[in-house]
Amino acid sequence: MRTVTLGSTGITSPQNAFGALPIQRVSEEKAVELLRRAYEGGMTYFDTARAYSNSEERVGKAFAGMRDKVVIATKTMATTPEQFWADLETSLTNLQTDYIDVHQFHCVNQVWRPGDGSGMYECMLEAKAQGKIRHIGVTAHKIQVAFDLVESGLYETLQFPLSYLSGSREEELVALCKERNVGFIAMKGMAGGLLSDSKAAMAYMTKFDNVLPIWGVQRDQELDEWLSFFQSTPEATDEMEAFFESERKELAGDFCRGCGYCLPCPQGIVINQCARISLMARRAPTEAWTTPHWQEEMERTKGCTECRACVKKCPYGLDVPELLKKNYQDYQNILSREVSA
Repeated sequence: MRTVTLGSTGITSPQNAFGALPIQRVSEEKAVELLRRAYEGGMTYFDTARAYSNSEERVGKAFAGMRDKVVIATKTMATTPEQFWADLETSLTNLQTDYIDVHQFHCVNQVWRPGDGSGMYECMLEAKAQGKIRHIGVTAHKIQVAFDLVESGLYETLQFPLSYLSGSREEELVALCKERNVGFIAMKGMAGGLLSDSKAAMAYMTKFDNVLPIWGVQRDQELDEWLSFFQSTPEATDEMEAFFESERKELAGDFCRGCGYCLPCPQGIVINQCARISLMARRAPTEAWTTPHWQEEMERTKGCTECRACVKKCPYGLDVPELLKKNYQDYQNILSREVSA
């Protein structure tokens, strides 16, 4: 297993890290167990966020008394200095620590800069001067925003979606981060659950010696898969490259990553699942997506008023109402085939 250094931070980690968003969906006991098992299995970098409900608290409980043995990154979605400081104090309390290794502005749509009138970047600098954070990072979903962030020279790390479905533009971003000595943290390595081949996902990451993938974990089986790669790390062979290309062709075009930033929907539509359900039904066991529950949820999409609030919030700029319509039509075809089978 390769060790990655996150740019100018000097932070080193095995190229295999833990994304703590999903642990908010399991019991506290199970979450703590998964986090500790991940550490015992070789993971040392753990990424959470203020926006992940109780995730920070669970990370804090798991690593209480062993703070110096792990790297903890968290995030704030604050857009005012007052909220920044409130979030930071809450994060420190939840994480049971007096410092955060990498503190990140979460899902930004612009570059916070010194002197821009917002005071946001100055907050990071002051927090660093106080010793409450050690490194300034940022996360983004829009590719041009990500390039602007790296080119600004203001951020020590960038977290951005990267998977074997990514194209040349994303790989250019990885190369720019290496050139500018900015640590690249890869989120959504499984494309929000659309991909299922963990071996292929890991092999793709090994193509880059400056990329640290954080894998979302909420089940023992998932963690076992990622930990197994410490003993035998997949490689991007010619055969694997051919697989990547075939997957890209199958999934070419716009598709929902399931991030959920579009929610809540005024009409109660579960957008982050309904806007991609036909893909999920084809790439996962179909019966899991054709239950009465999901049929009811898909019927609810017919109530979309096309207010386009979701479009404004989508970090990928997707035409969500159109995706809902296409998925509804395709879903009906899937149900018809299931009935006739």
